[in-house]
Amino acid sequence: MEQTMRNFFLFLSKNRALTKMAKQYGLRFGAGRFVAGESIDQAVNTIKQLNEKGLVVTIDYLGEFVDNEAEANEMTNQCIEAIRAIGREKLQSQLSLKATSMGLDMSEELVVRNMKRILDAAKEEGVFVTIDMEDYERCEKTLQLFKKLKSEYDNIGTVIQAYLYRTVEDMNDLDSYAPNLRLVKGAYKEPATVAFPNKVDVDENFKRIIKMHLLNGHYTAIATHDDAMIEYTKRLVEEHDIPRDQFEFQMLYGIRVERQLELSKEGYKMRVYVPYGTDWYGYFMRRLAERPANVAFVAKGMVRK
Repeated sequence: MEQTMRNFFLFLSKNRALTKMAKQYGLRFGAGRFVAGESIDQAVNTIKQLNEKGLVVTIDYLGEFVDNEAEANEMTNQCIEAIRAIGREKLQSQLSLKATSMGLDMSEELVVRNMKRILDAAKEEGVFVTIDMEDYERCEKTLQLFKKLKSEYDNIGTVIQAYLYRTVEDMNDLDSYAPNLRLVKGAYKEPATVAFPNKVDVDENFKRIIKMHLLNGHYTAIATHDDAMIEYTKRLVEEHDIPRDQFEFQMLYGIRVERQLELSKEGYKMRVYVPYGTDWYGYFMRRLAERPANVAFVAKGMVRK
């Protein structure tokens, strides 16, 4: 039943008609729990509140199905606006973005040009930028883009997904770049030909790449809500005397809030992934797909007075 629900919400997340309709209705039906408003000003207020609690942030201007140059350029402008707000307000925040929103599916020239505009602004403001990983179809192109930009910029990282068979090979390939990586299990629906179908195998691979990246001496962001993975990381860093400034934990805005605060109080860097914008539908559907508890929360919110 759980897998059926997951597949259903992942299917809905890719529906362009529903994405378009959702923009017209705003952050209703519980989406406001996971999305920090539609404007940069609303997002800034959220970031300030999180910073005051000892949490750091990475902010993401949401966008789905960008398929023309004008939209890609506008998404780039929005990212630069977010970077300027981080600098102006002196926020403890980084920026995350999807390469498809910057033109990845259209041309290499377009996405590179837009990424350089973003990275130049980020360098001026002292902001780190992470290229989010999307579905398997775009994995190789995203990694190639990252390597190209990493040769010119220090303020850039990307994401590695544990559920893909290719992950360990990708990490070996990236090792010479001394990359700052966010390690995740993976949230897209992929066939068994490219991704582990069973959770136990994904979990084991996740542990493997956490250990691999930390012992290679590179900065590691462990993005998980899974206590087993958090405790595994704690034991690993203690066992190998890995300093706390070499890694951080990351969680999504609105999920396991108390756990986030606990980790911060324990002295670990805890970064919250804070999305905002009008194009929230696809992101929201993927959050519902991840955990049945999220669906229950939304259902209660829809009937609560």
